Amino acid sequence: MIGRTGRARAVAKALTLLLPAAPYADMEKIRADAMRPHMKTLPPSTAVWLAAVAHVRHEHTGYEALLDEGYDRDSARFFVIDETNAVLTRWRATRLLDPDDEE
Repeated sequence: MIGRTGRARAVAKALTLLLPAAPYADMEKIRADAMRPHMKTLPPSTAVWLAAVAHVRHEHTGYEALLDEGYDRDSARFFVIDETNAVLTRWRATRLLDPDDEE
């Protein structure tokens, strides 16, 4: 269980604002990833966004299968952007991936 530090509260708030309809199990995984040490230098909203996109990509799209087929990361990410955005839309995300933006 993550302690209720100011950072943890800020991450929880950012997660609720970004993904108001995400399933609890997914939210908990995203929250844990956003609290990892390598994310602590980022603003909570940025850490949550990056954790959410990575979680959706790895757990709810064909990204891993594309990597297994030999696609490089950038190509695999490109091919799952619509799947990723579909999940984010179902979760009523306040932000979606833009295929023209670099992550």
